[in-house]
Amino acid sequence: MRVPSAEIAGKKKGSGSNDVFEKCRTFTRPGDLQSAGLYMYFEVFGDRDGCEPGEVRLGGRRVLMFGSNDYLDLITHPQVKEAAAQAIRKYGSGCSGSRLLNGTLDLHVKLESELAAFVHKQAAIIFGTGFQANYATLSALTEKGDVMICDHNLHASLVEGALRSAARTVRFRHNDMEHLERCLENCPPEEKILVVSEGVFSMEGDIADLRGILKLAKPYGARVYVDEAHGIGVLGPTGAGAAEHLGVLDDIDIVMGTFSKSLASVGGFIAGEKAVIDYLKHTARPFVFSASLPAASVAAVATALKIMKKEPERQRRVLRIAGLLREELRNRGFSVLPGETAIVPVVIREELDLCRLCKSLLEQGIYINPVLRPAAAQNLLRISCTAAHTEKHVDRLVTTLEKVARALDIER
Repeated sequence: MRVPSAEIAGKKKGSGSNDVFEKCRTFTRPGDLQSAGLYMYFEVFGDRDGCEPGEVRLGGRRVLMFGSNDYLDLITHPQVKEAAAQAIRKYGSGCSGSRLLNGTLDLHVKLESELAAFVHKQAAIIFGTGFQANYATLSALTEKGDVMICDHNLHASLVEGALRSAARTVRFRHNDMEHLERCLENCPPEEKILVVSEGVFSMEGDIADLRGILKLAKPYGARVYVDEAHGIGVLGPTGAGAAEHLGVLDDIDIVMGTFSKSLASVGGFIAGEKAVIDYLKHTARPFVFSASLPAASVAAVATALKIMKKEPERQRRVLRIAGLLREELRNRGFSVLPGETAIVPVVIREELDLCRLCKSLLEQGIYINPVLRPAAAQNLLRISCTAAHTEKHVDRLVTTLEKVARALDIER
């Protein structure tokens, strides 16, 4: 039995530097922004009654939303909402159990089959969130003696999955195929290799060189894992993502997708070889030990997937709007990262300038996400375009952004 010394016992509980909560009290970044009136997080949005397409309610006013990843404008689609409501009436509000035991519904099985076919794979597995899908899969599939070779700009969920694994992790410079080749060459022959990339990188909005990755990886027997969270619904002839857009979908070993972007709900999925999916169903701890996705969420995804397939004009519209916005911003002198997706990132060098800019835009009735380092390699005004946006919305955004940047004397 451990007996504390008199000196330790005499200390007031929670008052010393040995307190595990001490770091919380010295965490000042949010407070610094709040005191400057520049805190932009945890804004409280309300219902959308009376809002026009592309708008949300913030407090008592309508705000033009350029921060949502609802790329196909399906979150408020009547058919999606009705499907969710019907699922609640039929199945209830939850499953009260894990998929492994009592939490599997016929809705889950049907959607998994549809998702697998959608991304040209044998089978699929549904997770409670996209983060959970990436974290669970990377940590379950790899072990000591394996190596994960990861693009430097991976989403936090992939990074955390790699950290959780006992496998060795190597990072290659973003989209740098020469560096990837050197990483592959340096792997001992006994190591099993998994190359991990996003299809569309979530912050910068650029597309991975998946053709280059496959060309380099396959001779080494390496498997390729692609996170298509921001590609599904936006890229490819059927909306299956960046791999389909580049003509290499059938060659990708594992496809990850999320439901919280184009598919208008919450959750995520992994698709691949049936043996891989069966293995994950029994070994991916966040899947095995989590309650299953509620019927309402599953039904919303299934309906959004049907609408996406039936209405390809939604995909064409969001890409046209994003292209127009990129062109107009560059014409006004803004530094826009190159890309062809729904994400339009504008570089703002100074953190405080970015916060000032977003705050002033919100005062003018436009919401955009500020992305601060280290969430991205540089501070970004991350603009998300959706199928709800119009040319008038683009004109309003560009005109307002130019006016506000000039008034705040922010360098472009």
